[in-house]
Amino acid sequence: MKKTFELTHPKIKAARMIDAVKHDVKKYIKRERKKTLPAGVDFWDFDCQFGNTKDAAEVVHLTEINSKIDAAVKLELTSFYIEILAKEGFRSVKPMPEDEDESEEELDYEEEE
Repeated sequence: MKKTFELTHPKIKAARMIDAVKHDVKKYIKRERKKTLPAGVDFWDFDCQFGNTKDAAEVVHLTEINSKIDAAVKLELTSFYIEILAKEGFRSVKPMPEDEDESEEELDYEEEE
């Protein structure tokens, strides 16, 4: 989705326009996540950009889009640009914290019994 959203309309109030934009974004993300995953892929990830114009768009995380839309409303912008592109995502294994001190204490405690 690469789209510039207009927030001004002669008949529709701004609050309804904002709700419509948020709904369109949510609907697009839901539709993309329903697509079948290619072999070896864990989930659908998204590359997102947000800005006043296409040229001024900055990279943002997917969870920040609603707050960026709200910020655009507070700044009274008449339009803004959103780009959301689906990509393949791979889960990474979190490293286990190594608490050597605790494991040694447990061993010493077991030896004393």
